[in-house]
This record gives sequence, structure tokens and C-alpha cells, in this order.
Amino acid sequence: MKAFYGEDVLLRGETARALYAQVRSLPILDYHCHLSPQEIWEDRHFANLTQLWLAGDHYKWRAMRQNGVPESQITGAASDWEKFQAYAATLPWAVGNPLYAWSHMELAALFAIHTPLNPESAQSVWEQANAQLAGGGFSARELLRRFSVETVCTTDDPADSLEYHEKLRADTDMPTQVLPTFRPDRLFDLRPASLGAYLPRLENAARREIRTLEDLLEVLRARMDFFAARGCRAADHGMTALPALPGTFDEAKRAFEAARDGRQPTPESSERYADFLLRFFAGEYRQRGWGMQLHLAPLRNVNSTLFARLGPDIGTDTIGDPVPAARLARVLDAVEREGGLPRTVLYSLHPSDVMMLAAMTGSFSGEMPGKIQLGAAWWFNDHYDGIRTQLRGCAAAGLLGRFIGMLTDSRSFTSYVRFDYFRRIVCSEIAQWVDAGEYDSAGAPALLRAICYDNAKAFFRLAEKGENQG
Repeated sequence: MKAFYGEDVLLRGETARALYAQVRSLPILDYHCHLSPQEIWEDRHFANLTQLWLAGDHYKWRAMRQNGVPESQITGAASDWEKFQAYAATLPWAVGNPLYAWSHMELAALFAIHTPLNPESAQSVWEQANAQLAGGGFSARELLRRFSVETVCTTDDPADSLEYHEKLRADTDMPTQVLPTFRPDRLFDLRPASLGAYLPRLENAARREIRTLEDLLEVLRARMDFFAARGCRAADHGMTALPALPGTFDEAKRAFEAARDGRQPTPESSERYADFLLRFFAGEYRQRGWGMQLHLAPLRNVNSTLFARLGPDIGTDTIGDPVPAARLARVLDAVEREGGLPRTVLYSLHPSDVMMLAAMTGSFSGEMPGKIQLGAAWWFNDHYDGIRTQLRGCAAAGLLGRFIGMLTDSRSFTSYVRFDYFRRIVCSEIAQWVDAGEYDSAGAPALLRAICYDNAKAFFRLAEKGENQG
């Protein structure tokens, strides 16, 4: 029996261990996350394990609710110790859930604690971890350094000032490169109340009024230029569903200006507006050399009671319907005809979409290796079997060796163990082919380095901090 979350965890055999030794210490390129640039700039310190581990982590909150933990001990007024106790009481029931693996890998990597976390060990783990936190070395910047994080790409609204990115960019003592990512999701919501609440923010950032669609597009180009000047290398879209209908400029103009004036566009008009706007963005991204990420098929905030009390990003999202292949093909084909797709990453929250997306990437490839990517196993698929399914689908319908690897998609500074989790799994997968005589053993280390580091760096054009980023 292997040691509990010891050196060999998730590694299936001697070949896997040998391959893992080649990639375990590679730097981390976290090209999609939700870390706060302000917390990085201010070098946030964490008073205790709850502040480091549980605050803001909706993965853990969701599991605690499933274990019947009262909301007061999740997001409410309970003490930090009570919240930690509640998580410790939840974790033993989470066998097979990646939270069980990540939590114990974090305890081992950061605190050298190899004890299973449960109600009996909670007090000891709490005291050991907090004593080390008090001793220093666990601030936001220190954690990035300890995990060898070379680049972080945060997620930023077009109206954001990017003031903390500017400060971090100028900080010569900051070894990690922190870059913004352009995420214009709110502009796809044409409900007059939503648009009316958002547009003043965008107008304030741009210092000009937005009355027409022409105004909006000019402002968005200027904001993209603003992001580019601060190191942006990628854009990201979170979309419950792709637009079903093609849209022209005139159709989009009528829909936007109706919503701007407080009138609700028809569902058909909103679809046509969304289609036009997505194609507009894709063309702009290509001109700027940005990668475009499409995160598809989530259902957001399905528990309206909790949403009304706590707001978004609290653990009440779920898996939406599968991505319609014909709709995705239509959108990609339209962008390709109108000037060419930017480098694109396709993610779906629905596990049945893996092979469809993997095959779709091949239909629009060209110009460079790995231009269109099947994205990493995302969110509810970010577990052992989900990662293996994604890797196998990428291999079967494309070129696994061109895959851009892992990301955190996280708000937690401890979540970088997910890269180690992924590297162990991918090494075990490649090792199976090597051991079966089905892949070149001499070529495996270079293949794995490409998957774990080189491909993402090339795809997102990520120079190291201080290098020319043109």
C-alpha cells in the first residue's frame, strides 16, 4: 500500500515516476485564473488556515453544503475555527472528489502535513498550519514564488482600471508576471436594467458617452488597446449558450440601442446582437494576436434563493446542456470567413462534449501548430477521470503533444497543487503507452515538457517578466 498522499500518489508505475521527475519542477503558467491582482500587489497575508483555504473557495463551500453544514459555518458569521471544523468534518466523505486530493496535496506541499484531515485530526492540523503561517512565507507573493508560478493571467472586465496590473508590471522585485485577460461577458446581457447598470462603468473608464453601437465598438477597441498596452495576451468569454442566429451590424445596432434606451429587445434580436458581437471580438483578437477562450455550457446561479442572499460565485452553478455542434461550427466558420479565427481554446462544462470539441478543433486548424485547442478539463470535469477523458479525447481526435496543458481557474493561492495533480496524471497516461510499446520512450520527456509548459508559453506568447513582450 502506498503512503497517504506520498511521493508516488497518482503515479502508475516506474515509467510514470521517471517521466514525472522530468516535469515536476517546471515553472507554472496559469493562463486562466481568478486571482485578485490587488491581493498580489498588496501581498496579502493570511491569519489562519480558514482565511488561506476556505475564504472565497466555492468548491469547498459546495461540498460543505452537500454535507449539511449550516450556511453560518460556510459564508456566515461563525468563527474561522468553526468553519475549519466544518470542512474537516466534510472531507472524509469526499472520497473520489478532487477536493480530497487537492486538500491533502496542499497540506503536504505547504505544511509537510501528511495526516488525513478529519474531525479527530482537525485541531492538530489547525495548530500546525497556523503556527507555520505565523512564521511567515505564506503571503500571496510568497505562495506564487513557492509554487514557481512564472505567469498569472487574471480575469478582468473591460471597465477595469488595471491599476494593480500597472503597479505589478513596474515592480522589479516581483518575479511572477501578472497579466490581465479581457472578459466582456456583461456586454452580452441586453436586459435594460443590466445594461443600464453596466454602461456607466464602461463610459467612465473610456471617458466618453455610449449612445450607439458605433460608440460601443469604438470604446471597446480603445479598451482592448488599453489592455494590450498592459500586457494582455488573451480574452475569455463565459457563455451559457452560443448564439443560435447569425446577426448583421444593422440588426445588432437596433437591438443594442433599444436596450440602451430602456426597451427590451426580442429574444431573436438579442441572439443576433450576441452573434455579431462575438464575431466582432474574434476579429479584434486576431488583429492583436490574442488567444480567445470560449468557456461554454455552464448554468449560473441556479439556486435563486442563495443567489439573492449571497450573490454570484458562491457554489450554485451547474452543468448546462451540451454544446450544439452545428451552432459552434457555424460561429467558427463565420469568423474564419470574415478574416480568420484567432488562436482559440474551446472548453465545455458538459462532459459529453469532449470528442465533439476535439474533432471540431481539427476542422479549423492551420497556420501554426495547435492553433485551435480543446481546453483543459474544466470545473466539474477537473478530476482524475475527467482529466484522463480529456487527454484521451485530445489524443484520439487531434495532437495531444500540442495541448496547452493545465490552468487553475481558481481564486485560491494554494490551488497550484492542481498543476502537480495534472502532471502526475498526464505522466501516468503517457507511461501506459510507453510501457505497452506504443510510444517512443526517448521522445516522451520532450512531449511531456511541451504539454506541461512549452505549448502554453508559445500559444499565449508569454515572454518571461522583463523580456520583450511584443
